[in-house]
Amino acid sequence: MTGVAEAVRAYLPGLALLAGGALVATLVAEAVPGLQPLVVAVALGVGVGNTVGTPDIAEPGVGVDKLFLETGIVLLGAAVAVEEFLAAGPTVLGLVVAFVAGGLLFGEVVARAFFRIGSPTSSLLAAGASICGVSAVVAIGRVLDARGAAITFAAATVLLFDAATLVAFPLAGEWLGLTGRQFGVWAGVSMFSTGPVAAAGFAHSPEAGQWATVTKLARNSLLGGVAVAYSVAYTARSAAEPGVRRLWAEFPKFLLGFLAVAALANSGLLSPAALASIGRVSDALFALAFVGLGLSIRIDDMRAVGAAPVAAVLVHLLAVSTLALAAVRWLL
Repeated sequence: MTGVAEAVRAYLPGLALLAGGALVATLVAEAVPGLQPLVVAVALGVGVGNTVGTPDIAEPGVGVDKLFLETGIVLLGAAVAVEEFLAAGPTVLGLVVAFVAGGLLFGEVVARAFFRIGSPTSSLLAAGASICGVSAVVAIGRVLDARGAAITFAAATVLLFDAATLVAFPLAGEWLGLTGRQFGVWAGVSMFSTGPVAAAGFAHSPEAGQWATVTKLARNSLLGGVAVAYSVAYTARSAAEPGVRRLWAEFPKFLLGFLAVAALANSGLLSPAALASIGRVSDALFALAFVGLGLSIRIDDMRAVGAAPVAAVLVHLLAVSTLALAAVRWLL
């Protein structure tokens, strides 16, 4: 029991930091009409992380933010109306598959042919921009046995655009007059990492947040197939560990929990009060996670990223988001 108590004490400072940031974000958002708490949570995290920094004593607890994010997404499955999703499902899933496949090919061509970025960095950038951000960079990096420096470099580039799109997309959505579903699918197809996609969606509206998350999870689910494809393409890589085992280790397993909760919520076994309670817990977990997301963004690291990867990913983002915008306006 002593060991358990010591472990709990080690996590308490960081958890208190996340909880304090989430509480402040909620109060600020309530005081300013139209301001979303998740956006404030990220901004607070960025401010603290790049001024006073995260105290060493708080690092273990702050590191739990990814667990909060994944658990919040799992519980978000309770807010998914399967009938509504199935009505537009084939269209949304078709957009996801088309833009992931096209985005990967386009990203590779732009990085290699126009900006002279060699492999595996070109593949890491294409995967990060086309599938699921930093998670894809890490997963594909391991499949390709990329050096740590290449993975860090590509991840920093993705994080730069995560921060920029988190602000730009909600503003663009309002200016363009998109409906909640249109904006959610657009953000889910175009943006990179799961956290910023969900934050941008909820910054627009609750409906957009749900559609953004569902669309993004559909993209995330393609990581496995893409990792296998890259593993086959890079035939000269080490075979010390089976590719399927590496793939399963990196697969976003919380997707399975999301689907399970969605199935339970649509089975009729849960009351409306229970579903509402699950929604409140999910919102609280997202607030905690987005404070941690902000704390992880380092402005100095963003400045250190070279111009070529940034330019390549910018071209990718502009092309994909423009085509995706046209597609959602036409199809949704």
